[in-house]
Amino acid sequence: MTASDHAPSVPPLPVEPAPPTPQVETDVWQPLPLRARTLATIATLTGTLVPLAIALGVGLIAADRQPLSFAIAGALLLVIPAWTVWIARRRWLRTRWRLDDDGFGVRRGHLWRSDTRVPGNRVQHLDVRRGPLERAFGLATLVVHTAGTRNSALALSGLDFDEAERLRDTLAARAARDDDHDDA
Repeated sequence: MTASDHAPSVPPLPVEPAPPTPQVETDVWQPLPLRARTLATIATLTGTLVPLAIALGVGLIAADRQPLSFAIAGALLLVIPAWTVWIARRRWLRTRWRLDDDGFGVRRGHLWRSDTRVPGNRVQHLDVRRGPLERAFGLATLVVHTAGTRNSALALSGLDFDEAERLRDTLAARAARDDDHDDA
């Protein structure tokens, strides 16, 4: 007898299947992440406060710096940014996207609603764009370019970066699959 005959037998390790690739949830209208609301608020405040401050400064100089002019300017500096932030947050709240068997859809708005659908066979190419603020917040903009000349792109900003890449890859795979079926 050899030493190897007395060694306990070790069963082979079970082979685990590879984890499934993450799939984009389909058939459900998805909200934008909360970080997108924060970014929309910052962008709106920046886009509102700078021109408003310049306009009010010019107005105060033109009004010879009267006390009533300062009161009006102060009220405008409070009301207008608050209003635009409220609008930006409502826009974030009312923006949804969906990926289903028919293609990609985006819904926006409350009073003036927009429901845009891009069938999978109309997708020409896809872009994921990220500006400096979007990178800081881990967000991206998905641009779906379609066949045609008028309104030939659908852009959805405020998506989580990983989600935007998954959507891009899924839509590209579907477009390629649809091209293969058309060629057959």
